[in-house]
Amino acid sequence: MSETGLHHVTAFAGSAARNLDFYTRVLGLRLVKKTVNFDDPGTYHLYYGDETGRPGTLLTFFPIAHAAPGRVGIGETQETAFRVPRASIGWWTHRLIEAGAAHEALVHAFGEPTLRFRDPDGMMLALVGTDDAGAALWTGGTVPAEHAIRGLHGVTLLLAEAGPTAAILTDVLGLTEAAREGSATRYVGGAAIGGSVTLRAVGGFLAGRTGAGSVHHIAFRAADDAAQTAMVARLREAHGLSVTEQRDRQYFRSIYFREPGGVLFEIATDAPGFAIDEPVAALGSGLKLPPGLEPHRAQIEDVLPKVA
Repeated sequence: MSETGLHHVTAFAGSAARNLDFYTRVLGLRLVKKTVNFDDPGTYHLYYGDETGRPGTLLTFFPIAHAAPGRVGIGETQETAFRVPRASIGWWTHRLIEAGAAHEALVHAFGEPTLRFRDPDGMMLALVGTDDAGAALWTGGTVPAEHAIRGLHGVTLLLAEAGPTAAILTDVLGLTEAAREGSATRYVGGAAIGGSVTLRAVGGFLAGRTGAGSVHHIAFRAADDAAQTAMVARLREAHGLSVTEQRDRQYFRSIYFREPGGVLFEIATDAPGFAIDEPVAALGSGLKLPPGLEPHRAQIEDVLPKVA
């Protein structure tokens, strides 16, 4: 089965230093790239994932100091979930308590133990225990390998109605309906990590507000440029959607569109990956800029807040 599913999730945060501390120290993820928002170079773009930043393991942030908090509403990502071994859920409950992270009581969603919690900016996250979590591919963090986060599990989207969005997931992005539970329908792709998207249809509901703790967009995988081009053609011809031109994001190539439910979707290529400008052993250790911004490094570094 092809590697269909999520490539990454990108959200807004407040303090860059606080964001870095939480995701690397508390959750044990690796900072795989420290760069800037290519469309706003005065803002960091921080990528967290596994050892090499494989597609499906990546949660990324635009941290903006003193940003007002966001509010989840329809047309937005309600929850971003990570995969961990099922037997590790108890260990993670204690870790979140020790870290002072706000969390909810353990529940079972679609038959899987799910521990929901919030990051320091209020972003709703979850740890989902699975029997097929796989081996940890990042063992240099603060979490023992047997309990480490394996990658993304999936996202939950809050929508007025699910049908039009479901059509994009199944007809264009390669996912299939897997299960229903109340107002939620889960779709899965072929990827072992990041393969799940849950649509929660709630009818009329409060609109969301962008801010710290809110998700900016979710990105889906394309194996290469040809696969991405085919998806773009399908979006335009079969669904009448407006799609951006391809944009070079240095570590992948992307197109963007607003799906019918209002969520900003991206389709990103798997290649070339994060080791094109620094070796795997040194990923995330220095500020990396695309060639067009390199002549402005001094000015950019003067503006960016200092982080470890």
